[in-house]
Amino acid sequence: MAAQMALGVKLRDDARFDNFHGSRNREVATRLERVCQQPDGLPVVVLCGDSDTGKSHLLQAVCHRAEQLGQGAVCISLEELMPFGPEALAGLENHAIVCLDDLGLIAGNGAWEEAVFHLYNRILDRDGLLVVSMADVPGTVPFELADLGSRLAHGLVLQLRVYRDEDRTGILKARAEQRGMVLSDDVASFIMRRAPRRLGDLLAILDTLDENSLQAQRRLTIPFVKSVMGW
Repeated sequence: MAAQMALGVKLRDDARFDNFHGSRNREVATRLERVCQQPDGLPVVVLCGDSDTGKSHLLQAVCHRAEQLGQGAVCISLEELMPFGPEALAGLENHAIVCLDDLGLIAGNGAWEEAVFHLYNRILDRDGLLVVSMADVPGTVPFELADLGSRLAHGLVLQLRVYRDEDRTGILKARAEQRGMVLSDDVASFIMRRAPRRLGDLLAILDTLDENSLQAQRRLTIPFVKSVMGW
């Protein structure tokens, strides 16, 4: 239990459904939000998609929504939890909603697969909800425990699509607006031409620009972005 408390993801305040931008995956986010509010006996939801499609954001949004509804929820990073061993999953079923990020990492590890399978059953017994994220759809993940793969495949599988450049630009501008920053089309286009394409990298750049613009009391212009980013 100590491992869970230490490694349960600290929810980002901006990782909510209402600021999950980008029309390409809006339908998935809306469907997931509805399930959180009315699971209707659904035991597991599987979010599938690339590393840059917002899976972690949506898992945290699930927890935020659960808290708003007065329910207990926890979001766990499997990458961070694995060094503690599969026994670290014990007791998670006491939360109404359990989110496991990067579940595909345990594929091929028999002890972890069995532990997740038993966690699934305990959550089912308590009428809880398990939400997991994976890069691929369950049927293509090489789980050794066939029953685990089967349970996941028969849950609600939601596929997130890779963002296009126009989606990334729209997300960047929407996030800037939420922070009270004015990001013009020219400046947004300049950033998109120079920055890495990964959405996480783009948002990190926005963090840097936000911090520096506050300190310098400067608005976002192309010369300012050049000076801050060294471009």
